Amino acid sequence: MNIRTDLALEGINAAKVRDGIRRTERGEAFKITEIIIEEDRFGVPIGKKKGRYITLEGQPLGRFSDNYREMAYELAHEITPLIPDGPVLVAGIGNSDITPDALGPLAAAQILATRHLKKELGEEDEFLSSLRQVSVLAPGVLGQTGIEAGELLSSLEESVKPSSIIAVDALACSDVNRLGTTIQISDSGISPGSGVQNSRRELSKETLGVPVIAVGVPTVVDMHTIVQGLTGKPVSSSVPNMMVTPRDTDKLTERAAGLIACGINLALHSELDFEDIQNIMM
Repeated sequence: MNIRTDLALEGINAAKVRDGIRRTERGEAFKITEIIIEEDRFGVPIGKKKGRYITLEGQPLGRFSDNYREMAYELAHEITPLIPDGPVLVAGIGNSDITPDALGPLAAAQILATRHLKKELGEEDEFLSSLRQVSVLAPGVLGQTGIEAGELLSSLEESVKPSSIIAVDALACSDVNRLGTTIQISDSGISPGSGVQNSRRELSKETLGVPVIAVGVPTVVDMHTIVQGLTGKPVSSSVPNMMVTPRDTDKLTERAAGLIACGINLALHSELDFEDIQNIMM
């Protein structure tokens, strides 16, 4: 069956892959499953490269949560070990004009950009100018700009010189219960649009020269995949297909983007606490 998903956890469960896969579970605010694919060949059955794939599952991200602070810190705790020291470029991948695909641009708009502070502030504010250098870009999509996101990021490397790139993007899943309830973090990069069969240039260490940490939330599910999951049978290619989103996709995208931005800000700036970050993001 053709199960369409960006989530490594779903791919492994569906294909029942075991060789070369290490799996551990943990978490408090989230149920966290970390999958390590030891070599590329072990990820072939699910279309994934070697690397770490961390899945955080919890309550619907489109709703307000009493433990939002704990969720943000736990997300930051999972991102932090993947980021090497040095300047970071955060890229919000996606189309801001299409709600289910606007996760990346909305998250990017809430990231604390600091690369310019040292030059502009000098010694006026020693604390702010000492923060990690962070640059932010929302490159849009090929249909808007005529330029691949990967091309734009590659062209920036010479001037920005990041030690790593964090790419935030909307994902596709195969289980409707994971729509808007799951966050995936990976250190193997990302192929924007792959979950909806509109794959663009891969963003990875191999293509960009620096580690790419991908962070995403599934906001769409393929209708054929839903039917296959319910019936256990493949759907004829003659049957029209569509992408399905949650009814409250606007709230989901907005609030999930806020949580991801908060987690990334906490991971990048250990000098700041949750209250500092919230005040900056307001």
